[in-house]
Amino acid sequence: MTAFMDMALAEARAAGARGEVPVGCVIVHGSEVIARAGNRTLADRDPTAHAEIIAIRQAAAARGSERLDGCDLYVTLEPCAMCAGALAFARIRRLYYGAADAKGGAVDSGVKFFASPTCHHRPEVYGGLAEAEAGRLLTEFFKVRR
Repeated sequence: MTAFMDMALAEARAAGARGEVPVGCVIVHGSEVIARAGNRTLADRDPTAHAEIIAIRQAAAARGSERLDGCDLYVTLEPCAMCAGALAFARIRRLYYGAADAKGGAVDSGVKFFASPTCHHRPEVYGGLAEAEAGRLLTEFFKVRR
């Protein structure tokens, strides 16, 4: 499990090196990594190009289905509302995230998307995985920009 979060952290570091907010994501089916991505909102000029969205698109293409039943998603930052919605629509089995996001998170913070009675699919959620390292990447990234 930590090996997959290590891969997500590597994707986050690569995104940060490109000037993107350092968030990385890996999607796993069984023990196989089927998608990995970092944020690309600036490079793609696309506000939806969050690491989770890109990885979900890759995984759906790899599996030949919009349903990612049995897949686990590892991401370095608590997903926002857009990404939480995408996880629900994709039917992600388990979500593992690193740092909590009190401002933009929507899983255990903010709107708590999966707790909504209108949410049709709720993955198992495990927060705080590699939280210190994920948080440090974000803190250092934003410290330089302020």
